[in-house]
Amino acid sequence: MDIQNVKLNLPEGSNIIVGQSHFIKSAEDLYEALIGSAPGIKFGLAFCEASGPCLIRTEGNDAELVEECIANAQNVGAGHTFFILLRDAFPINCLNAVKTCPEVCRIFCATANPVEALVARTEQGRGIIGVIDGFSPRGVESEKDKSDRKGLLRRFGYKL
Repeated sequence: MDIQNVKLNLPEGSNIIVGQSHFIKSAEDLYEALIGSAPGIKFGLAFCEASGPCLIRTEGNDAELVEECIANAQNVGAGHTFFILLRDAFPINCLNAVKTCPEVCRIFCATANPVEALVARTEQGRGIIGVIDGFSPRGVESEKDKSDRKGLLRRFGYKL
């Protein structure tokens, strides 16, 4: 087995959700979950089929984001994985809808950070075994940092 890291592409101002699903129906079901989760959401979706013709199935309402999802799917090359890129919405707006799709097995990450997929390769194929999301901690928050964090969440309307 060979393990490599694959840097994922995130266009400026986007977020990514990377997950694993088990059925070709995933592409349409994830489209429906996303389109109904946030008004004005822009997204692309690529799902890697793992049997039959083994095609990358695509959906979305933003051509640039669809193309970037395809590039991520091709670079990772792992069956039954999906890549969603979002604009004008955040993962917090749609992640529960994505997770409740019957075909979704796991979510590897939902982030706007630089992200790398850890990909294992065997004779059979490739699979994501984890992700590197963002950077390592640089310290522990101070009282000012804590106050800033709480203020930010209230400005965004996530807390009262």
